[in-house]
Amino acid sequence: MSADNNETLLEFPCEFDIKAFGRHGTSFEQVVYKLVKAHVPELTTDDLSSRESRGGRYIAVTASINAKSKAQLDAIYQDLTDSGQVLMSL
Repeated sequence: MSADNNETLLEFPCEFDIKAFGRHGTSFEQVVYKLVKAHVPELTTDDLSSRESRGGRYIAVTASINAKSKAQLDAIYQDLTDSGQVLMSL
């Protein structure tokens, strides 16, 4: 068992959904795609789905990936957090 597995309940590799929230109308889907693709080279636009908020001001983008390690997930979430366009990520 690797050190990554000792720090999480996930077993890698595994399917994992990353969700990011931002303002609608700001090419937010492209921002999320570029940030996640930097860590998941095999990511395609078909791996993304999005949903607008009821009022249309915000958008949630979900990237479905095959996560390789906790370190990879941590790096993705750090890049999302550092982005000024991502309001929240799960």
